[in-house]
Amino acid sequence: MMKFLFFMIFMIPLCFMYNMFWLVQVLMMMLMFLFMALNISIFNFSNLSYMMGCDMISFGLILLSIWISLLMIMASENLNYKNFYLSFFLLNILFLMIMLYLTFSVMNLFLFYLFFEASLIPTLLLIIGWGYQPERIQAGLYLLFYTLFASLPLLIGIFYMFSDMNLIMIYFLKFFNMNYYMLYLSMIMAFLVKMPMYFVHLWLPKAHVEAPVSGSMILAGIMLKLGGYGLLRVMILFQNLSFKFNYIWVIISLVGGFYVSLKCLCQVDMKSLIAYSSVSHMSMVIGGIMTMNYWGFIGAYVLMIGHGLCSSGMFCLANINYERLNSRSLYINSGMMNFMPSMSMWWFLLMSSNMAAPPSMNLMGEISLINSLVSWSWISMIMLMLVSFFSAGYSLYLYSFSQHGKYYLGIYSFYTGVSREYLLLMLHWLPLNIFVLKIDYMMIWF
Repeated sequence: MMKFLFFMIFMIPLCFMYNMFWLVQVLMMMLMFLFMALNISIFNFSNLSYMMGCDMISFGLILLSIWISLLMIMASENLNYKNFYLSFFLLNILFLMIMLYLTFSVMNLFLFYLFFEASLIPTLLLIIGWGYQPERIQAGLYLLFYTLFASLPLLIGIFYMFSDMNLIMIYFLKFFNMNYYMLYLSMIMAFLVKMPMYFVHLWLPKAHVEAPVSGSMILAGIMLKLGGYGLLRVMILFQNLSFKFNYIWVIISLVGGFYVSLKCLCQVDMKSLIAYSSVSHMSMVIGGIMTMNYWGFIGAYVLMIGHGLCSSGMFCLANINYERLNSRSLYINSGMMNFMPSMSMWWFLLMSSNMAAPPSMNLMGEISLINSLVSWSWISMIMLMLVSFFSAGYSLYLYSFSQHGKYYLGIYSFYTGVSREYLLLMLHWLPLNIFVLKIDYMMIWF
């Protein structure tokens, strides 16, 4: 695991050299394929080195981190064209990738907390430095304080665990069962805010709307998955308490997922709609993890990876339209099929994956989550039906509104998609639908 870290660290000087925008990207792709070739044990931690290790959960999420980081650079061609603080931008993305890589691979809970929080800094810099509107400062503060406020108790909880058990290695958590209410709350609250759970989700739409395309991609693709990853790792410590209290989180998540789906249908800003749809999907992930059963855990894992690719792709599409029209309003972006007919196909493919149509990973994840939630309580069927129905509803709403109808007559000049954009969208869509052929690896790790 250390070798990949050194690979990333040695890429840093490239950021400051002239005209290295594409080389950094090619090296990230090379890193991606090297990491894919890693010999990994499905059932246990492998590749152990210097407090770092990798099991199936880490493996998938690290792959996703490197992939999304590579696609972020590809989507930000506009910065390269204008040479807008390019070296700092590349450095920022590289630093973010290193932090995410370390978050998913360290074995020590305290180090996990450290890198979990450190990944917030480059994201904040992305939003404040390359965002579009003056409100980006406020959005950055929302992001920072929501996350920090909830994660201080997590730090104290980790210290308490260390004083109690004399050990905080993630692997050994399964041998303990802690029965402390406050510890339970403090350990999971930080992850629920990061997910984000309904009621503490307000920072997410704000941050997404103000962030540049790269910021939105990393927020939707990886940042929300940090919370899910933390829950998957920590829930095993609190098995007794989970059976007592988890129904609260499941109820909040399912009802919240339904409310947010309705909220999606009221949006007129494309980015805002996609951001709220992320909250709706993540609510199902929280529900699945909180049922504490096999189906829930694997469903949450598969849906997290599927949603990371799908949501990131949708933000790319919104940005492609924004670069042409300088507006994210659905009214101005309507009738795009007249201008970019082949882009319309990519809208359709990514929207269909978003509403969990086969053969996407989202479908596999949602089937597992529905299985887990219905086996937990049959009453959850009601909310699940509503969430699934409205999920298809807002996806179709966004697709039909943006592609069909009359186009805005104020558009005076236009150009269709360029090959870089089609490649970018294909690199989102292909893994999302091809990984289904290897879904058995994702289903047997637990």
